[in-house]
Amino acid sequence: SSKTLNDELIWQQTKTSWQAIQTPPDCPDQPMMTPPADLSKATSILYPGQTRGGNYKPHGGFRFDESANADISVVAPLDGFIVRGARYLAEGEVQYTFDIMHNCGVMVRVGHLRELPANLQIIADTWPAPQEGDSRTERVNPPVFVETGDTLATSVGIIGDANTFFDWGVYDYRENNEASESTDFQTVHADDQELSWHAVCWFDWLPKDDQATVESLPAGDPTSGKSSDYCT
Repeated sequence: SSKTLNDELIWQQTKTSWQAIQTPPDCPDQPMMTPPADLSKATSILYPGQTRGGNYKPHGGFRFDESANADISVVAPLDGFIVRGARYLAEGEVQYTFDIMHNCGVMVRVGHLRELPANLQIIADTWPAPQEGDSRTERVNPPVFVETGDTLATSVGIIGDANTFFDWGVYDYRENNEASESTDFQTVHADDQELSWHAVCWFDWLPKDDQATVESLPAGDPTSGKSSDYCT
């Protein structure tokens, strides 16, 4: 696609966050995102900012318990640059993550993608061989521009567990989030400022109808339920 967003990514990763190297454009008015998948197939949502599987997750996600893994496609919910990604094993199956940064300072992370379109597979093939549980990200240099609606994955989740889901997190680097104003939160999440201190409740970043759909869905995590440090 012909590049837009001023053609160049203007954000650089710092030790604990991201910083613009020139004045960023204003973010689009809310809702600034489209859904990353067909929400009519979603059966529950994972809330951002809660403990799941023994670890704190600043991101949320969607579950599709009535769909096969290959029945769910994921698309870019906004224009932006793929700045990072990961390739790793979960239950022995290859999984992919992508981080997409809009030049206004908002990043989206999609995770537990399992089948990629050819253009993204080429990028992922340059990353280290996948290891079980090692989801550390790699920089994508130069960043790759994607447009809203571009396909990011044509299958998600873990087939062996009959687990059809993907992770979705939204991070706003224009300011720290409200949760991170608490000294307790700062202490607990001192080593994850980049994600935990900037994650948002992405419900109202979606169009009103989609927001209503999301809020009507049950919570997907049996332990943490709808508890969330970001969604009130």
